[in-house]
Amino acid sequence: MTTIEADQDDRGGWTVLRLRGELDLLTSPQIRRRVHDAVAAGRHRLVVDLSGVRFCDSSGIGVLVAARRLLRSCGGRLRLVLPHAGEGHGHVTRVFAALGVTRLFEVYEDLPAALAGGPAAVPPQAGPTLLPPGPPLASVSPPPPVTPLPRTAP
Repeated sequence: MTTIEADQDDRGGWTVLRLRGELDLLTSPQIRRRVHDAVAAGRHRLVVDLSGVRFCDSSGIGVLVAARRLLRSCGGRLRLVLPHAGEGHGHVTRVFAALGVTRLFEVYEDLPAALAGGPAAVPPQAGPTLLPPGPPLASVSPPPPVTPLPRTAP
């Protein structure tokens, strides 16, 4: 059975949501509700600490992307604490990297760094880049024509 625990406290103008456990299809609605409750209470600067998350699937990532969108819509900010893979957090870090969403967030190594601000370990970008840079489509030459093979008698 998957479980998630979430503790929340306020630190220096930031609301810290510390998660422990598994952030997946079953537990994501709980985290979505916690984020919405915080925003409804006027807390628009949120740090989500993922250092205690041992598993995260795409629905967990979806909750964080939706939280970012919600906070940006009300002039707020979202920061994530996502330790490096070498510290026993390889799975969550790999999921973020594989889905290409790390660059959407202000990501910090630990909670003190996230609260202090400064340069993020991964600076956020305006949105996802779906394709790597390359030549414009108009400059790509079409494939050569296909020449049919001669038919042979059976």
